[in-house]
Amino acid sequence: MMQRIIPRAFSGKHTPFLHTSYAFQSTLAQPIQENEPVLPKMPPFDYTPPPYTGPSTEEILMKRQQFLNPAVFHFFDKPLNLVDGKMQYLYDDKGRRYLDAFGGIATVGCGHCHPHVVDAIVNQSKRLQHSTILYLNHAIAQFAEALASKFPGDLKVVFFTNSGTEANELALMMARLYTGCNDVISVRNGYHGNAPGTMGATAQSSYKFNVVQTGVHHAQNPDQYRGIFGSDGLKYARDVDEIITYGTSGRVAGFIAEAIQGVGGILELAPAYLPAVYSSIRKAGGLCIADEVQSGFARTGDHFWGFEAHGVVPDIVTMAKGIGNGIPLGAVVTTPDIAKVLTATNYFNTFGGNPVCSAAGLAVLQVIEKENLQQNALDVGSYLKNQLTSLKDKHEIIGDVRGRGMMLAVELVKDRELKTPAKAETFQAMDQMKDMGLLIGKGGFFGNVFRITPPLCFNKEDADFLVDVMDYTLSKM
Repeated sequence: MMQRIIPRAFSGKHTPFLHTSYAFQSTLAQPIQENEPVLPKMPPFDYTPPPYTGPSTEEILMKRQQFLNPAVFHFFDKPLNLVDGKMQYLYDDKGRRYLDAFGGIATVGCGHCHPHVVDAIVNQSKRLQHSTILYLNHAIAQFAEALASKFPGDLKVVFFTNSGTEANELALMMARLYTGCNDVISVRNGYHGNAPGTMGATAQSSYKFNVVQTGVHHAQNPDQYRGIFGSDGLKYARDVDEIITYGTSGRVAGFIAEAIQGVGGILELAPAYLPAVYSSIRKAGGLCIADEVQSGFARTGDHFWGFEAHGVVPDIVTMAKGIGNGIPLGAVVTTPDIAKVLTATNYFNTFGGNPVCSAAGLAVLQVIEKENLQQNALDVGSYLKNQLTSLKDKHEIIGDVRGRGMMLAVELVKDRELKTPAKAETFQAMDQMKDMGLLIGKGGFFGNVFRITPPLCFNKEDADFLVDVMDYTLSKM
């Protein structure tokens, strides 16, 4: 008699796995053979992508290897050729559906091809794609006003860029010009970009080249899982005080950090750390820069910006990724006083605030508000985190479950006491989960962390499917 796994999306509770293997799920109905193991079904979704008629996966891979950046890598033994997307789902060239729990690296917040965002892009493209900031246009002005309204205090002046790297480069330059100092402090394991200035602030060897990177000091990472002081943020903050005392003239340009390290493995800074560090930096004449490239735009659920969870107000905030739902767009938001520093000469950005990008950015803010995506990120994200935490009790390979909202992580280790990174097992599990229809990211310095940053329209049925697939995969390792 055939045994079947009943997915939680339909049973309402977790059902133990009954089989030793899965049949790969297709988006098309298939006849079920007797004794054939069945993969838990994805939640139903009313969309069928149009047939794909483009080049084959092999042809694309060959062109990529021949014509694109050789440093670019791809996930999986057999790379995916993704050709269509709708909300929290992606489709490959064969029409197979995947649940996207990576969101284009925390970028797709509203959902793939959200109709309101797409309409805004198309309508603006039909009217005016590009002119220059030297002329007036309503799109950039309206978007700047709407974006500024999301910030506390005097953070009201917006500079638009094309990426997070560019936003962080501008923020660091502004801090140095405003203070007249060169020294910047960042946090180990942080990632801020791959241009000269931001590469200096980045503190992971995997993303650094042997080029001149001056004036940056890297403080101890307030890592609550692997850090030497656990969750004691004040003890980590003392390292910043010592850097100021022993490594600088006593004056600094600023401090830059992510509230939750994204590339670094979804690591939340220890409690009480940021308030203490911000105080020390300001006493030394520096500015505090919040890198919200990944944690911003309602992703953490309980707040619109990651820094808000720490009870601090930065002097400069940088952002990208979720700001445009996939459109190349970034921004720096600061105070009028700090913004004036760029009037000493000319600062110009050809594409920053482009009408099409601005229309997309404004549409994103409207969707987040109208569809209550911040509350959904909190509710579904909390539900998912609880379910993932229950897996930790079941699977010894899970060393840590962390994050907030829809910015979550599961860290795999070979030994919980030693916290030995399970890098190979992480890659193997990702590949197997992909074959079951689930896409998640990978990160952390050791490459042993599942990064879970889905579109904010993710629902509890999606969360159940994710946990069931991960549960099965880890049970076989």
